[in-house]
Amino acid sequence: MARARSTYVCQSCGAVSGRWAGRCEACGAWNSIVEEAAPEGTPGGLAKGPKRSGRKVEFVDLEGESKPAPRLVSGIGEFDRVCGGGLVPGSAVLVGGDPGIGKSTLLLQAAAALAAGNEAIYVSGEEAVEQVRLRAARLGLSKAPVRLAAATSVRDLVASLDRPDAPRLVIIDSIQTMHVDALESAPGTVAQVRASAQELVRVAKRRGFCLLLVGHVTKDGMIAGPKVLEHMVDCVLTFEGERGHQFRILRATKNRFGPTDEIGVFEMTDGGLMEVANPSELFLAERRGNIAGAAVFAGLEGTRPLLVEVQALVSPSPLGTPRRTVVGWDSGRLAMVLAVLEARCGLVMAGKDVYLNIAGGLRIGEPAADLAVAAALVSSACDRPVPEECVVFGEIGLSGEIRAVSQSEVRLKEAAKLGFASALLPPRRGRRLSPPEGIRLEEMSHLQDLVARIAAGGGADKA
Repeated sequence: MARARSTYVCQSCGAVSGRWAGRCEACGAWNSIVEEAAPEGTPGGLAKGPKRSGRKVEFVDLEGESKPAPRLVSGIGEFDRVCGGGLVPGSAVLVGGDPGIGKSTLLLQAAAALAAGNEAIYVSGEEAVEQVRLRAARLGLSKAPVRLAAATSVRDLVASLDRPDAPRLVIIDSIQTMHVDALESAPGTVAQVRASAQELVRVAKRRGFCLLLVGHVTKDGMIAGPKVLEHMVDCVLTFEGERGHQFRILRATKNRFGPTDEIGVFEMTDGGLMEVANPSELFLAERRGNIAGAAVFAGLEGTRPLLVEVQALVSPSPLGTPRRTVVGWDSGRLAMVLAVLEARCGLVMAGKDVYLNIAGGLRIGEPAADLAVAAALVSSACDRPVPEECVVFGEIGLSGEIRAVSQSEVRLKEAAKLGFASALLPPRRGRRLSPPEGIRLEEMSHLQDLVARIAAGGGADKA
């Protein structure tokens, strides 16, 4: 008998090799190569076999009337906002997040909200039907008209869903538990995840129902499986949050039918996930004024302005190598801000421990937070508080200059709505800016101006 062929596939990037190795040469991951049975393909490909003429593709002009895509609105405002106004029929959405963060809870609530007038199916490959019913009873959703199933075979699911009267919404929890019987590899491997997602997305496009896939994440926070999984779907949502905080952030990193980098804010309660209509007010609810080492950052997540508190602690280090601990921000960018403060402003940070935290469990990625981080660091190092009714935003360059950021008026309107009276921001340099009433602007062109004002103990109020 002929010996069965096998290949070795990296579970991180999907690279295929002919032998096992401890380290993948394509992506550099260690201990990620797993042996898999090679699929039996047609010898010779399309070159051999009966000749077939291809079907002509019809080309149309770019100019033409386009209609907006219809939406399935769940009624959960934060979820619909992140999806771009609702779910589009025939679209595939991938939802990823840490274990226990609330992915299944959120999707079960969305299925119950969308089941009114639409057939919704929840397929669980990790839990039994009774376990899903217990969760629904705990959330008060036991009366929702949601159909349940516990299955892992893609062949069985396709046979059940590929029909003219297909449901409007299908949730697969999770894609790592699905398997295609044509492949001999175990569920969760690169080949199985890719093949399972491809079959499910194909039937969703053909029958026009919304497909929601739950995806596991790796220890680095990336969605497990091949990267092509994110390319196959129309929308990628990540569910973020710290176990010690009650807030959960639903963030869109890819969306073919709406804006990216949009976020939705939820609060985890005993009754499930509750919407947070005004996250800025909630993030600043426990803030104490006139405390050294704290500054309020006027940020922007997608189209939504957010005010969050940036906390910093600078203390003498008893160690030869000082600590640099960051929660909610980029550690590399913190190192850059510290280097600029020391090289351009003369603020010595070499022998001090630095701890930086974004209050509320939110993770900030935009460069506009540079000035707020610098204000919190200078405030802690000089033991001088930033004015309580002041917001800060701006980008810092390597020479110490403060650069302008986008949508300053939106940030200032959010600050004025919450009662802030002043703002430290970059200079306008000829650009027109109409600040809201009741808020005073203090423009700064160099980081030395910020250090001088905070060290003097006045901030924007001494301007």
